[in-house]
Amino acid sequence: MNKAQFIAALAPHFNDSKKEAAHAVDIVFDTIVRSLSKGEDVMINDFGKFKKVDRKARMGRNPFTGETIKIKASKKARFLPAKGLKDVISGERKLGPAPKPEPKVVKAAAKPAAKKVAKKAAKKKVAAKKKPAAKKVVKKAAKKKVVKKAKKK
Repeated sequence: MNKAQFIAALAPHFNDSKKEAAHAVDIVFDTIVRSLSKGEDVMINDFGKFKKVDRKARMGRNPFTGETIKIKASKKARFLPAKGLKDVISGERKLGPAPKPEPKVVKAAAKPAAKKVAKKAAKKKVAAKKKPAAKKVVKKAAKKKVVKKAKKK
């Protein structure tokens, strides 16, 4: 399941609003990331624990050349599943029914007003007529007067 599928699964719990479901998911993930960046552990009962782990510097190999290289010390996030989650995944414990989304509340009008059945006629789209390109008025250069030279005798 990717993030989009996760949001789609949560949308019925947010009045079928994927936008609100996405916002809720983003807030949860952002809170977890911010807590881990501060070095705090995030424990969710019957689900698991997210924690920040320091990795020591070590020697490794470049898989292409086989050359030995030094890998720097780093930090990473680790997830440790809770016993409840492990039991459900292994099949030792049955998962209860999924929570149903709250039914949509529809407000009924006390006394419906007279219904107007006036429908707007669909506007016909008229293709815009293409105007021919405006002709540019080009001024012709004045003709040069040819002056005949008198012949010398």
